Amino acid sequence: MARLYPFRALRYDPARVNMADVVTQPYDKITPAMQDAYYAASPFNLIRVILGRQLPGDTDAENVYTRAAATLKEWRAQGVLKEEAEPALYGYAQTYTVPGGAAADGAGTTRERRGFIALGQLHDYADHVVYRHEQTFPKHKSDRLALFKATRAYCEQIYMLYSDPTFTAEKAIFESGAAPELEITDEYGVLHRVWKLTEPELIARVLEAMADKWLLIADGHHRYETSTAYMQERAAQLGVKPDAPPALTATGLPQPAFPEQAMMMTLVNMDAPGITILPTHRVAHGLIGFNGRQFAARAEAYFTVTEIAPTPNGHAPDAPALLSRLEQTPGVAFIAATRDGNFLLTPKPQAIAPLLAGLSERRQQLDVTQLHKVVLEKILGLSEETIRAGSNIGYLREASEALAQVGSANADVAFLIKPVTLEQMKDISLNLEVMPQKSTDFYPKLLSGLAMYTLD
Repeated sequence: MARLYPFRALRYDPARVNMADVVTQPYDKITPAMQDAYYAASPFNLIRVILGRQLPGDTDAENVYTRAAATLKEWRAQGVLKEEAEPALYGYAQTYTVPGGAAADGAGTTRERRGFIALGQLHDYADHVVYRHEQTFPKHKSDRLALFKATRAYCEQIYMLYSDPTFTAEKAIFESGAAPELEITDEYGVLHRVWKLTEPELIARVLEAMADKWLLIADGHHRYETSTAYMQERAAQLGVKPDAPPALTATGLPQPAFPEQAMMMTLVNMDAPGITILPTHRVAHGLIGFNGRQFAARAEAYFTVTEIAPTPNGHAPDAPALLSRLEQTPGVAFIAATRDGNFLLTPKPQAIAPLLAGLSERRQQLDVTQLHKVVLEKILGLSEETIRAGSNIGYLREASEALAQVGSANADVAFLIKPVTLEQMKDISLNLEVMPQKSTDFYPKLLSGLAMYTLD
């Protein structure tokens, strides 16, 4: 099953930088405004590596990827980034407030999510060791592959789930009560704490506890699939098997048979408290001749459509009001917000059944499946290929931002949706099925720059 490894991480020297100024959110959650803010925060901010600025004169020889590689090399030469002296695992805890109004479960409450950072061996999905839960975007994978080949470094972790009702790994990592070596509060008010674990006996206990576990990708499908493909490519070049057994360090701890065989992961026990999944709302744009009321009329063939009345002063209801209405509606439901009105859609089971034929019952019952298959594909006429290509659909965490895009005419319609539950995701994944892309939004995100894994 899962093979995990300690590693000698490349890390920022806290004597050279203020850690809060150099770490970032994951690359796919960074807006242009956030990119600018990270650039301004520090000349050593990791943004210059994971999501650098593209320049008008970029060529095959000089571009965002070559600049990322040169930057990483320069920081290592300057000692801004230093490799740890010994292999380690890293305990990682995040204390946060569940965003208000964004999720039906626990909005406004404080939670703590605990896990640990390690290297995890890469497996093809067919091995049934690592499971996915959603589709990916081809263009995102090509971007990450180009960056990875240029830098040969993992500067971000992917987020993996495993199941252990006995909490064996957490107890081993966190039971000592030791103070963290690093504390950072990010721009969302999330407190991130890191513990470095170097004792061989402790590391061995954690690895042994994980040896019979399967892993489920929470965040990082694109990076995982990209890394697995590259691992297989490198194994062929090196003349070794992708699943070659691990080597051993001088202290008897395992290490990958070849560097590309593993990638950096944060592993979290799905049986522990602290996991929050937010919805990812959709906005549709570029729909020729779109009219909100005409859309609602067409939708009535498949849904019970209820127009949501304006406020007493005649204004359109705001995002919290619409989300509250959505959360109070039992079963599958979503809200279509247009410039012509806001509409609550609840399915007519017999009407939508033919459009969901061929899908398992567990997939048919997902809000996000019904939104894609019935609303986006059937009513709006967008093909699955078009949606996956990202041509007409955008994905947003904040409902208020989705509504603002409609109000400013940057989108024709916003679809507000309920979050997928952890049990739904687990059920889909372990039955070797997938949901549409961007079906889940795990909160909070893992900070990039806490530790890095370099192949050279």
